[in-house]
Amino acid sequence: MLGMHGTAFANYAVDDCDFLLALGARFDDRVAGNPQKFAAKARFIAHLDIDASEINKVKRVDWSHVGLMTDALQALLEYGRRRGFANDFSEWQRHCDRLRTQYAMNYDRESELIQPYYVIEEINRLTRGEAIISTGVGQHQMWAAQFYKFTRPHQMITSGGLGTMGFGLPAGIGAQFGQPDQDVYIITGDGSIQMCIQELMVATIYKLPIKICILNNQYLGMVRQWQELFWDSRYSSVDLEASPDFLMLAQAYGAKGIRVEKLEDVKAALAEAAATTDRPTVLDFRIAKEENVYPMIPSGGVVENMVVQRPSDLAELDPYMESELVEDDIKVLAAK
Repeated sequence: MLGMHGTAFANYAVDDCDFLLALGARFDDRVAGNPQKFAAKARFIAHLDIDASEINKVKRVDWSHVGLMTDALQALLEYGRRRGFANDFSEWQRHCDRLRTQYAMNYDRESELIQPYYVIEEINRLTRGEAIISTGVGQHQMWAAQFYKFTRPHQMITSGGLGTMGFGLPAGIGAQFGQPDQDVYIITGDGSIQMCIQELMVATIYKLPIKICILNNQYLGMVRQWQELFWDSRYSSVDLEASPDFLMLAQAYGAKGIRVEKLEDVKAALAEAAATTDRPTVLDFRIAKEENVYPMIPSGGVVENMVVQRPSDLAELDPYMESELVEDDIKVLAAK
């Protein structure tokens, strides 16, 4: 996973590469950050996409192809075989392996509080990485992307950068209708779930066995994180301590409700939810309140600005990053 909340090793790898090949991926602001300095060491960039408007829209490339990906890749393979193309990528692969080891995703596994990462790891263990995961928008969305080990395409259903809070529950309902034999887990936050929680009625009426896992930190977590890091912890409009009792709310809709407040109860709660097949289950995980999503490249930043873990001195972070970046942005806008 690349970009603003992507893995550190992926971001470093793209920053180190000399040839960047983008297949059906666009250089949006969550990936490229500062486009002029994204993949700065790449001597050649190729971009294959079905949407012609994405070519050179954000990042200038050296070569591009517009069309269906399967056909394009097959044509490239056949061309390479005809030309007898061969290369040794072992040195690059070793470099990437070192990055994965040095910047592996981790968290405080000794904490007595419920860590959101642990909850997602346990969902992954229980489902063997085969469940369909639907998310809302916010910190939980990034944690799900980082810590669930997806094994095939189309497993993660999310609104991505569109930022549609509340998307997870109705999307998960649709996924369960479409794949009735698959396990469907909605990973959501206490802010996102309240946008469309009335859809529990639909899930209960149709006896859908979806598992709604609320990572409840009593905050609009991603907004709080930005306010902590870039606005001296001057919190505004992020406190959700007056949220409803999700256990009682689930029961009011006829769903099963489980509240999890202790670390040692996480596994049992997930097992109980997995065994419930005649109605939806709402799991209210009371996670550590002020966990942040890392790594993080601040908006408009570059890899050098990446925050891999919570800084000891928040004063080191500038909400506008380096003045040079702002000047670059102004130059780009002026050129347009």
